[in-house]
Amino acid sequence: MVSETKKLAEWMPMVERCTDLAGEEGVPGYVRAVSGFMFPQRDGDRSWIKERLVAMDSTSHSHVYKMEVSNVGLDGSINTLKLVDCGDDSTLVNWSLISDSII
Repeated sequence: MVSETKKLAEWMPMVERCTDLAGEEGVPGYVRAVSGFMFPQRDGDRSWIKERLVAMDSTSHSHVYKMEVSNVGLDGSINTLKLVDCGDDSTLVNWSLISDSII
């Protein structure tokens, strides 16, 4: 379900919309737009991100995206999602971010 753009809001409730922009979902180079309240904005507006899939590994259940442009100040950052099976029908979503210095 994590790799399916249309289902992002089902497991990430702060996301309102996730839209295909270019490429094929699940294939590096795929681009999507994500909007919602992922990063609170001072004006109360929704945050939005255009991100490109850099890598996806179904064996390790990991996805790497690059934020290309956004209104959250993290353009160019590399974001990794890794899913860890915790048993009992539960999964840990480990999200990490690598970015340049933010001033």
